[in-house]
Amino acid sequence: MSTKKKLLEAAAGNAGEAVYVDDVFSTYLYDGNGSTQTITNSIDLAGEGGLVWTRWRSGYYTSRDHNLWDTERGTTGYLNTNNTAAEKTSYTNAITYNSNGFTLNNQFPSNMSFGSETFASWTFRKQAGFFDVVTYTGNGAARTLPHNLGSVPGAVFIKSTSNSENWVVFHRSAGAGKFLILNENYAEVTSSAVFPSAPDSANIYLDDDIRSNSNGYTYVAYIFAHDAQNFGTDSDESIIKCGSYTGNGNSDGPTIDLGFEPQWVMWKRTDSGTESWHIRDVMRGMPVTASGKDIYADRSAAEGSTTNEGPIPTANGFKLVGTNTNGNASGGTYIYIAIRRPHKPAEEFAATDLFAIDTRFSPEAQAQTPPLNYYSGFPVDLDINSRLTSGGHYVYPRLTGGSFLKTETADAEVASPSAKFESNVGLFPGFTNSEDTTTQSFMWRRAPGYFDVVCYEGTYSTQTINHNLGVKPEALLIKQRTGATGWIWWFDAFGDNQTFMRGDLGNATITNASYLNNTAPTDTQITLGAHNNTNAAGGDLIAYLFATVPGISKVGSYTGTGADLNVDCGFSAGARFVLIKRTDSTGDWYVWDSVRGIVAGNDPYLLLNSTAAEVTSTDYIDPLSSGFTVTSSAPTGLNASSGTYIFYATA
Repeated sequence: MSTKKKLLEAAAGNAGEAVYVDDVFSTYLYDGNGSTQTITNSIDLAGEGGLVWTRWRSGYYTSRDHNLWDTERGTTGYLNTNNTAAEKTSYTNAITYNSNGFTLNNQFPSNMSFGSETFASWTFRKQAGFFDVVTYTGNGAARTLPHNLGSVPGAVFIKSTSNSENWVVFHRSAGAGKFLILNENYAEVTSSAVFPSAPDSANIYLDDDIRSNSNGYTYVAYIFAHDAQNFGTDSDESIIKCGSYTGNGNSDGPTIDLGFEPQWVMWKRTDSGTESWHIRDVMRGMPVTASGKDIYADRSAAEGSTTNEGPIPTANGFKLVGTNTNGNASGGTYIYIAIRRPHKPAEEFAATDLFAIDTRFSPEAQAQTPPLNYYSGFPVDLDINSRLTSGGHYVYPRLTGGSFLKTETADAEVASPSAKFESNVGLFPGFTNSEDTTTQSFMWRRAPGYFDVVCYEGTYSTQTINHNLGVKPEALLIKQRTGATGWIWWFDAFGDNQTFMRGDLGNATITNASYLNNTAPTDTQITLGAHNNTNAAGGDLIAYLFATVPGISKVGSYTGTGADLNVDCGFSAGARFVLIKRTDSTGDWYVWDSVRGIVAGNDPYLLLNSTAAEVTSTDYIDPLSSGFTVTSSAPTGLNASSGTYIFYATA
């Protein structure tokens, strides 16, 4: 915990530990099994309560309902957002709310197994400043309905649980006297019958209306916060925002500044009665390529794929691309609910929750349901897929939808199936046919203080781009995706902002003041100058940011001795991954890992700047509990006397 956080809690009477979006919201994907199935998503529903929203994606059927369960209504009744039906109670004790997720207990619409049924689940935990659930019985008169959100709601969904009625929606951008219908694609309705006054931090205000407050009817209200800034390490960040925008009808649509990068966006056109309620999330696919996957809250149809349209994430919000009227009609008005991407800092995790190594079709990967290509144990944000028998290294970031670059070439990005990322614990099939079982994956998870990924558009003029690393990066890697330009590495250890190395070559350092405009990166921004390698005009580029986390990762440098050299990374059980490059002369980009072996004998290594097969007959590094040892037998590319080297290692 930071010093600032400790001071804030002391001043507030130590009100409690920090709360992150990771603690209160989860998107989790699973396949139906028709039997008991436990979803472990780290959300405490048993103790805190909340909502589980499940949605069939694809399989045997051509359409299925949304199913919503909440702890206020219990374990039997569920609702459908895509119709007017009252609460359904066809299954006894169908769901169990756990301290780390939920269990589906039977074959029912959220857990079918008739033909490769796939599902998405969204879990919303009750939490002041984020989400609340309230059940009540209507009284047929003007009334106040108390809630425990602790802040002014941004949106409210209300449904009669006892009768067949429309879902009604309040959204702060529409205001009082207006509402939308969640189960229909209708335009905004002007009427004071449902929400006569805007809700406040204590109450929702209702009138006599059959959809929200008819005498004797029972109801549930799902209440979403807006911009309550009491989350994060210093309890000063928001994790949900409810807003609006106006479309411009251009392929280059409006940019929405949320102040955070979203992981889940729900949006609806309000001035037209032809557009559905769209839901997009980063687990199913919300890449910067705008080839995302939408689920529609008002429809029973299967998940739909879109090309070059819809919201794409940015480091501090989202941008609309494409001219489709569902998201960017000229002059069209739209509302949205957006939830922040995970932002729990790296110090809150074990090293194995942030970085994993696995070989293709490992027993652990094949034991998952469904079987995976690689097992990580966490959602993967970056996969470097290395061919051990020759063929090179393929870099797949989640943000680009699975398209890849190769570390040993300056080639532009190549499109590839995005389905490989549709797992919370590893990587699915979706690779090139040339891949074989001797392939290995290095898998990273984004976390503040540890690792971040940013996609941006170049301008060939000085610009700053935002990032979410939260600290000054100690290593920065930039590559143009749409053009054949080299991989550019910058390390803080160089001591200036003009020294770089080519990741696809074995050259010594190069000097170029324009790459970063001779400006050091900060904890929130990278400054770019006029150069095609880092800021090509109209080019799509990607940046990877790395930092040291005590006991978890280390970005550093050392001076060679020609003798055995211990490199202290501050670890307790040695390094699982080591990358080393000589800086004062030519030399390759060497990689070792503990799966192939960092042992007292020979240690297989790969070269990131080469398509060559791994070399297994050398002993260039040895294990060291605090890091790793570079041996006396290592070549000058690793341990020349007085040679200078940079490295990146993970525990």
